[in-house]
Amino acid sequence: MIITKKALSRRTFLKGAQATLALPLLDAMIPAMTALAQTPARAVRRLGYLFVPMGCDHDRWTPEGRGALGQLTQCLSPLEPVKEQLTVITNMELQNSYPGTHDTSNSGFLSAAFAKHTESSDYFLGTTADQIAAQQIGQDTPLRSLELAMDLNPLAGVCNNGYACVYQNNLSWSSPTTPLPSEAHPRMVFERLFGEGGTPSERRKALRGRASLLDSFSADIARLKGTVGSGDKARVDGYLDSIREIERQIERAEAGASKNPMPDLERPVGVPEMFADHARLLYDLQVLAFQGDITRVVSFQFTRELNNRTYPEIGVPDPHHPTSHHGNDPEKVLKIAKINTFHVSLFSEFLQKLKATEEGDGTLFDNTVYLYGSGMGNPSLHDHVNLPILVTGGKATGIRGGQHIRYDEGTPLANLHLTLLDRVGVKLDQFGDSNASVEKLFDPVAL
Repeated sequence: MIITKKALSRRTFLKGAQATLALPLLDAMIPAMTALAQTPARAVRRLGYLFVPMGCDHDRWTPEGRGALGQLTQCLSPLEPVKEQLTVITNMELQNSYPGTHDTSNSGFLSAAFAKHTESSDYFLGTTADQIAAQQIGQDTPLRSLELAMDLNPLAGVCNNGYACVYQNNLSWSSPTTPLPSEAHPRMVFERLFGEGGTPSERRKALRGRASLLDSFSADIARLKGTVGSGDKARVDGYLDSIREIERQIERAEAGASKNPMPDLERPVGVPEMFADHARLLYDLQVLAFQGDITRVVSFQFTRELNNRTYPEIGVPDPHHPTSHHGNDPEKVLKIAKINTFHVSLFSEFLQKLKATEEGDGTLFDNTVYLYGSGMGNPSLHDHVNLPILVTGGKATGIRGGQHIRYDEGTPLANLHLTLLDRVGVKLDQFGDSNASVEKLFDPVAL
């Protein structure tokens, strides 16, 4: 580690003509007096939420027993590389989401609140956990939070059982009456992370008008690399290479969509055709957002309730929603399990990328917690009990990992939200219908 008399600010940015570029955590950002004491825990802590729709196949999801994780089930098997940092929690519920619907599955997942039954604009829910976190740990970052989705077109009007579509469209709410729109288009996410000023159409035109975002920073990058040590030079190069690669992926997707002879009026140019490629690109953008400390809070709606997406690439050519109404048909249940496993596999790839990305003396994963799950248990019953819930986190977060917490009776998911908020420094007496914390989730001597 190079010890210097002066340190770069953690909020150091490079400014180009059309964009601002945040930097990853560098040794040069550590003051000389504290450099020798630097540990991975010094880096910021981050909180991410990933919502998957329409529950799971419990038989192929739920591990046996409780306590230490043994062999992972079929649906969870892709998480083997991060098993020691994985906690599976069984028998959590959303009692405030009844009567059971697809709308309330989505709306209750991060709010643990009742959704007002309305077909109009007088909707009312509750401030979601991610936005409560963003109000505190998002104050020092360019974006307080980042809201992502995989479905490009928001639904309009009334969606299901007399509920306004706003409950399905929006995972995050900054107040009971303020839903936050999510972005599914990788180009628009890239602009939000790195663009500066103007309307979306103006920013899109500016970004397409130059060969690379990084071109306008070349002189500043050269000067920066002339003032830092070799380790920091390597970190900067790796970060910039990641940005270039994402630019190339977006450009390839745009070129492919532009050349597609089939009419497609709903899909904006630049969205990868394959589901997995689209998901990986949005996951990569989350890595960049964390690496540059652009945001510390992310919510990701991994497809919407009621969606009819098919997955022929994994042998499921049937639409997801009708298949979820399986009625215990073994063939349909198996297809739900395949979808569950596929979604988990993409999440696992993302976690492994976080583990492979250096930050300070550790990795991005060391300082990041993710909650993965659904607001529905058995989709054929539309129930909100025994939810599929996973928590992952690195060593600086204090998460024990490698365990299965199985409650004997239904336990509010709000307890987990309260616990994770507390872990990132947000102190609340209660959240939603919480009645306790999840003490088993964390090592009592950590932090």
